[in-house]
Amino acid sequence: TYRVLGRTVDDAAGEAFDKVAKMLGLGYPGGPEIERRARDGDSARFDLPRSMLDSHDYNFSFSGLKTAVRYMVAKLPRTEGARFADAMIDDICASFQRVALEVLIRKTIAAARACRVPLVTLSGGVSCNRALRDQMEGACARAGLRFLPAAPELTTDNAAMIAFAAALRFSSGFQSAVTQEIDPNLQLA
Repeated sequence: TYRVLGRTVDDAAGEAFDKVAKMLGLGYPGGPEIERRARDGDSARFDLPRSMLDSHDYNFSFSGLKTAVRYMVAKLPRTEGARFADAMIDDICASFQRVALEVLIRKTIAAARACRVPLVTLSGGVSCNRALRDQMEGACARAGLRFLPAAPELTTDNAAMIAFAAALRFSSGFQSAVTQEIDPNLQLA
């Protein structure tokens, strides 16, 4: 069994990465491009909000961070052709990524400690981010937690997770009719 400890209250992390990448004229999906550009950027150049970091729950919010980037980008100087200088894009990506990952990591470690679990795992599209994996591993080590992320090749598409969940349900005897009503907002717990 499991219990949902926290969830996004608005934009998911991957959605925020994609939308920020779009604001900067980067490709889709945005996560890999932001991660690549962040490697060369100054993550301390822009001070961005860490939404819900001090809330007394384990929920996430990335809408405020995304909006802060939008307002910041609107005020920044552009080069010929209304583009940002490459160094500016790198710095925006690095600053955005630093804050988004900090929120994910601190909320996850806080939830693990509160529930006294020995293991933290990581899955989903954003979990293929190398900086997230490295920083989560370090945070888990400092907190005395074991860290077991999904293999990178299984993190780029949520279909692998859905297929695995379906295989588990099927192997336990669950079956559904093809005509069964579909609920895209079905709760896990």
